[in-house]
Amino acid sequence: MKILFHLGHPAHFHLFKNVIKSLRESGHQTYILIKKKDVLEELLIDSGLEFHNILSGGRKDSLIGIAIGQIKQTSRLFKFCLGKKIDILIGSTPAVAQVGKLINKPSLNLSEDDAEAVSLFAKTTYPFSTVILSPDSCNNGKWEYKSVKYNSYHELAYLHPNHFLPQIDVVRKYISTDEPFFLLRFSGLNAYHDKGISGISVENAKKIIEKLLPIGNVLINSERELPEPLDKYRIKINPIDMHHFLAFAKLYIGDSQTMAAEAGVLGTPFIRVNDFVGRLGYLNELENKFKLGYGFKPDNIKGVFEKIDFLLHLSNSSEEWEVRRSIMLKEKIDFSQFLFEYIVNFKN
Repeated sequence: MKILFHLGHPAHFHLFKNVIKSLRESGHQTYILIKKKDVLEELLIDSGLEFHNILSGGRKDSLIGIAIGQIKQTSRLFKFCLGKKIDILIGSTPAVAQVGKLINKPSLNLSEDDAEAVSLFAKTTYPFSTVILSPDSCNNGKWEYKSVKYNSYHELAYLHPNHFLPQIDVVRKYISTDEPFFLLRFSGLNAYHDKGISGISVENAKKIIEKLLPIGNVLINSERELPEPLDKYRIKINPIDMHHFLAFAKLYIGDSQTMAAEAGVLGTPFIRVNDFVGRLGYLNELENKFKLGYGFKPDNIKGVFEKIDFLLHLSNSSEEWEVRRSIMLKEKIDFSQFLFEYIVNFKN
């Protein structure tokens, strides 16, 4: 088959990298199309995977900017698919579904966010998708009838033990590991589905850092600009090495959904602070069923600090979280393997 993958976010690189490798080894032709987004290009270049950037200038974050960017991507994706005679389109973007419909080819759209939480994405994508692939903890609303569910998470396509083994030597290339370290992540929160969503404020970030510093080093990874008191804790990490840091951190705190879930499946306690708390099934499951992390709304900063205190004074947190992770892994499947088998056996 000729298979096209459209990546719109760095997380999509990790989601698809292993299945792309498996498909190529099985003799299928794969094409990767992307837009400029954060460190996506850097990840692909480091991986050696060939790709085509169909929106190299990125897009503005206004509603009009998003619409213009979407139109450009869809039209360029359309031309590429016709030229290459693509058999199936795969991604987590509206363009994949819309172009698939236009050229009468099947499209597989992957999403782990409940439709209600990403309503604009759902409305512009799901009506045109052939199949929506989602974790069984995800609710796709009125599009459940075209959903195929699986017992896993996106993050287990690349952080399952079959695919990833944390290496402390990778971390030591950047910092000393003689004392514990904490990883903080501040998202840009400027995507279309982030409208009206807030995360960790600068003032609360300062207070969190003050609480953590007596225990260990504080490392910040941030999409947004930071004032000087915070910026000095920012660390430049090659994006391909980030998961090693997550695996060995004593605690992850941030307003990113994806990094919270990544920390959870790696067995690192996480504290997630944003307005999506309670609205996403897969994170609710990681937090409430497997107890791998905790979610708080931004207005419950008291709860955040209470939970930080609890985790800092939990003497056996590493061992406890490894047990919780093991329970989760026994129940969940290797999503990359599932996705490979689903694609090669797909019948429209």
